[in-house]
Amino acid sequence: MPGDPERVAETQSWLVKALADLRAAECLLALQPPLTGLALFHAQQAAEKALKAFLSWHDVPFRKTHDLSVLGQQCLAIDRTLEDLCRRVAQLTVFAWLFRYPGEVEEPSLEEARGDLALAREVYEAVLARLPEEVRP
Repeated sequence: MPGDPERVAETQSWLVKALADLRAAECLLALQPPLTGLALFHAQQAAEKALKAFLSWHDVPFRKTHDLSVLGQQCLAIDRTLEDLCRRVAQLTVFAWLFRYPGEVEEPSLEEARGDLALAREVYEAVLARLPEEVRP
């Protein structure tokens, strides 16, 4: 049975944005030299938007936040099988702001950035696997 068209569209729009952030992060890591800090910003954003897609599909309101722990807890109320993933992805929260402004923070290595991007992609894929085909980008 097809879902509510508005809910399908909202969920899909979050997933489209998450996928764009994953692609942006990949492009930033492919540059010479790679822009690891910016790539991690997009990795965090991809994970955040994927979790928001999951919440949107389940009609769970969420506040404007970049805190993946908060969003993860809301997702766990729906699906406890996401527990390990939500616990691990919380570490990406700091990338919502850490490298976006001047400061004395050292850029992460390419290996670290690739690992964190892989984690964001894992969140996206886990969410996608739990949603109906009709919302997939």
